[in-house]
Amino acid sequence: MRFWHGFGSHLNPVFSFPSLPQPPMDQYNHSSLAEFVFFGFASGGYVRGCLFVLLLLAYLFTICGNTLVFLVIRLESALHTPMYHFVSVLSFLELWYTATTIPKMLANILSEKKTISFAGCLLQTYFFHSLGASECYLLTAMAYDRYLAICRPLHYPAIMTTTLCAKMAAACWTCGFLCPISEVILVSQLPFCGYNKIQHIFCDFPPLLSLACKGTSTNILVDFAINAFIILTTFLFITISYARIIGAVLQIKTAAGRKKAFSTCASHLAVVLVFFGSIIFMYVRLRKSYSLTLDRILAIVYSVLTPMVNPIIYSLRNKELIKAIKRTIFQKEDKASLAHH
Repeated sequence: MRFWHGFGSHLNPVFSFPSLPQPPMDQYNHSSLAEFVFFGFASGGYVRGCLFVLLLLAYLFTICGNTLVFLVIRLESALHTPMYHFVSVLSFLELWYTATTIPKMLANILSEKKTISFAGCLLQTYFFHSLGASECYLLTAMAYDRYLAICRPLHYPAIMTTTLCAKMAAACWTCGFLCPISEVILVSQLPFCGYNKIQHIFCDFPPLLSLACKGTSTNILVDFAINAFIILTTFLFITISYARIIGAVLQIKTAAGRKKAFSTCASHLAVVLVFFGSIIFMYVRLRKSYSLTLDRILAIVYSVLTPMVNPIIYSLRNKELIKAIKRTIFQKEDKASLAHH
C-alpha cells in the first residue's frame, strides 16, 4: 500500500528509511518548528528543468486520463454497472491522490526555498495516507464484485445492487479517511525542535518521526497495528477472491468461455498487481542501506506512475470502455462540425 513503510521503517532495518542527522541535545528545549524544508530535490538547473517537465507531463496525463475515464463512465448509460461504477470511483480517487503531492513537488522543484508549514505537512501526510487506504479498500470491493459476477452469476444482479455498490464505495472512502487520524494526532503532539530538513520529496510519517526530539515507540506501534491490519486484510481478501475466481474459470469447459469469464476481471487484476507490486518494489528491501537518490526516484515512480497507468490499463484491456470513449469523442466532434456548418 502507499503507506507500507509507515509501519515497517522503524521496526526493522530492512524496511528502514534513510537515517537522518538528529538535532543536538541542547536544541531539545527550543520551541516547536513552524515549517520544514525539503532536501529531496536536485539542485542543478538542467536536471531540475527536465524533472519539472517530466513530472508536469505525467501529472497532466494522469488528470486527463482519469477524468476521461470518470466522465465517460458517468455519461454512458451502457456503462452504468457495478464494475464500471467502481472503476469511475477509482479514477476519481486517483485525481485527489495525485493532487496531494504532485503540485507541491512541482512548486518545490522551481522554488529555491522548498518549505512547507508544520500544519501543511501534517495535512499532506494525512491525505496521502487516507487516500492510499481508501484505494486498498476500493480494490478489495472490486475484487468482491468480480467474485460475485464470476462465481455466483445467477445471484449477482440481486446481490450487487446499485444501492449496495454505492454503500460499498462510500464505506471505502469513510474507512480510508478514518484510518490515519490517530497516527496524525500522535505525530502532531511530538516536539520538533531545531533540525527541520526532510530528506524526501513530500511529507510522510517516517521522515517526520526521524526529526522528532523524543522517542517515537508509541507512534511506531500504532503505525504498525493500523497499517498491518489494512494491508494484510485487504491483500488476503483479494487473494482469496481471485483464488476462487480462478477455480471457477478453470471449471468452464470451453476455452472461449474461460477467456470471456476471465477477461471481465483482467483489468482489475492488472491494477492490483501494479499497485501491490510497486509497494513491494519500493519498500521491501534486502539491504539495510540504500541511496537517497534511489529512494527519491522510487518515490516519484510510486506516487506518480501508479495513478497514471490505471486509466491506460482499463482502456487497453476493456473493449467496452474503448468503444464508449470513441463514441463520446466522435459525437462531440460531429456535434461541433454540425454547429459550425
